Amino acid sequence: MAKRAVRKEVAPDVSALPGVIEGGAEDARALDRIIHQPVRLAMVGALAVNDELSFADLKTLLKVSDGNLSVHARKLEDAGYVECEKGFVGRSPRSVYRLTSDGRACLERYLAHMEAVIGAMRGA
Repeated sequence: MAKRAVRKEVAPDVSALPGVIEGGAEDARALDRIIHQPVRLAMVGALAVNDELSFADLKTLLKVSDGNLSVHARKLEDAGYVECEKGFVGRSPRSVYRLTSDGRACLERYLAHMEAVIGAMRGA
């Protein structure tokens, strides 16, 4: 039986990159993990360019299951990044999501952080 090579992932030492973020690696580790998760980042991004989106709209747009979207939406709600208004259209339940001002500010900080990291890695 042939042995499979195990590839060890090594995180880059961002403290060695000039001008990444004030405080070097310590601040790089301060990246907002709530918004950094891909589904949550996509959800916040979609809500940043739309005043509101229904659960069904988000599910279709993000191509995720009901359960997956529900868990991620709850995490963003708990953090105060999105708000959800639940109601009915006829007899059908309808949940509508909106980005809060805290959520928008968080997205702006996240994007600035990522731009700084990318700029430093490219030698800008």
